[in-house]
Amino acid sequence: MAEPRSRGQQRPAAGGRGGGRRLEVDPARLAAFDVLKTVRVDKAYTNLVLPAAIAHYKLSGRDAAFTTELASGTIRLRGTYDPVIAACSDRPMTKIEARVLDALRLGTHQLLSMRVPAHAAISTTVDLVHLRTGAAAAGFTNAVLRKVSEHDLDEWVSRVAPDPRTAPTRHAAVAYSHPEWVVEELRNAVGGAELPELLAADNVAPAVTLVARPGRSTREELPGEPTPYSPYGVVMAGGDPGAIPAVREQRAGVQDEGSQLVATVLADAPLAGPDRRWLDLCAGPGGKAALLAAIAAGRGASVVASELQRHRTGLVARALQGADGVAGIVTADGTRPPYRPGSFDRVLVDAPCTGLGALRRRPEARWARKPDDLVTLVMLQRSLANAALDLVRPGGVLLYATCSPVISETAMVVNVIAQARTDVVLEDASALVSHIPDCAGPVPGTVQLWPHRHGTDAMFMALFRRAEG
Repeated sequence: MAEPRSRGQQRPAAGGRGGGRRLEVDPARLAAFDVLKTVRVDKAYTNLVLPAAIAHYKLSGRDAAFTTELASGTIRLRGTYDPVIAACSDRPMTKIEARVLDALRLGTHQLLSMRVPAHAAISTTVDLVHLRTGAAAAGFTNAVLRKVSEHDLDEWVSRVAPDPRTAPTRHAAVAYSHPEWVVEELRNAVGGAELPELLAADNVAPAVTLVARPGRSTREELPGEPTPYSPYGVVMAGGDPGAIPAVREQRAGVQDEGSQLVATVLADAPLAGPDRRWLDLCAGPGGKAALLAAIAAGRGASVVASELQRHRTGLVARALQGADGVAGIVTADGTRPPYRPGSFDRVLVDAPCTGLGALRRRPEARWARKPDDLVTLVMLQRSLANAALDLVRPGGVLLYATCSPVISETAMVVNVIAQARTDVVLEDASALVSHIPDCAGPVPGTVQLWPHRHGTDAMFMALFRRAEG
């Protein structure tokens, strides 16, 4: 990506009022630096912090795109960049100030993965450190980045990554910038042959995908090419989705194709008897609920959107603003739902999970999650699925979904439920997506989408039917 056009904060360099050159740091790089700090300090989501930073520095067009790639790409690939920085530094990584390390990562990303001339990548990063930290750290930054610039990315990987024959997991962790435990979990899910392709796909920023909410908008009024699998999606070639009238008016939205397919699979599942009351038990931030409500409205049905956290309930309300087919928006604990047993015809549990299926759009997730998180999440997933099944009427259906391919969050949860409950039947969800190739899940009848196969987030789906009689 080319250099940003804008100019930014200035101050004289070391040497007093008349000495030294004048520092100039463009707003695009300052915004990226602020994003890294906020994600690091506040454990924030990159995709939520970026718009605020871009707005704060009044960026648009090429500058906004530069900031997005610089911040997201740096966070995504830090597992590769840190060993490179360590090899070029005369001090341990633990002794490098956090703000300086953020800047070094930004500079390394420009040198190794962006079309930024080396002299510009180094000088602007040095000025950034000088402006935000001081002259001593600026000199250190200059020395490290000059060493980084001596080799390209492939050469650095060959230098700092272990031999793949003797340490395949550690090699993959460095070469593809994933924690070792994530590499192992993904290998267990997809197999060794496809693992490099999956890891590489996780490092490619996804295109912006829009959803036309039926009855409120159509694909024809949205810019871009139709998605191959969802009947409601369009892939944008570029531009700001917020500038599209249908998106601005909430008649359409930004939603990954895999997420769209979760809603359509639940809505398309065969059902005998009444089909009037639907429930999205873990509705935040509201994308699936909005699509479900639009589909339900066209059938004379309605959706209750339920969410545990009040601030996420607010996001759901915003996503459903102006929509028909909404029976209520509720803040409630999904493991102890305040609804009458057997009172819903269709229920969605898009369960909280590690999010390892959405690493393309959630670059910080790979670093934020820890192996111990799996135990807590799996117990929660089972509790939510069991509570939701109690809310399904006999003959009704439940779709259990996760944005994760991890076996303990997918196959193990499904098998435990199927074995423990005699009042449910695992249906063949794959029959509802027969137009999608190579999407068989780890349990017969389940569905697993993949970034490298389908260009979607790695969504998992299992369809249960509440037994009659």
